[in-house]
Amino acid sequence: MSDTENKNVAADTQEEVVESPDVHFEPLVKLEDVVVKTHEEDEEPIFKMRAKLFRFDTESKEWKERGTGDVKLLKHNDTKKIRLLMRRDKTLKVCANHYITEDMVLSPNVGSDRSW
Repeated sequence: MSDTENKNVAADTQEEVVESPDVHFEPLVKLEDVVVKTHEEDEEPIFKMRAKLFRFDTESKEWKERGTGDVKLLKHNDTKKIRLLMRRDKTLKVCANHYITEDMVLSPNVGSDRSW
């Protein structure tokens, strides 16, 4: 067989592979459903608002954004304790999680009328 015939045969086999678009592969491992707990199941949402969280960096002396998402005040059904919970939008990572106590004082930030 000559080199040109070998190239023609190789080209024909490549075309055959491209022509079959309905390729199906069976998975090697079967994964089972996992129940994800957020630990918010025993709590009742009192307040929910979209917000942006900042933290103050002491080294550079500037405010840096910690995350954007929903802030919730959650009241526990059994203990009646209230906590503030904030999760980031896309990743749903917790960026703030604090109990609210009676001795906390909420005051506006000096630099802005929209921040507390």
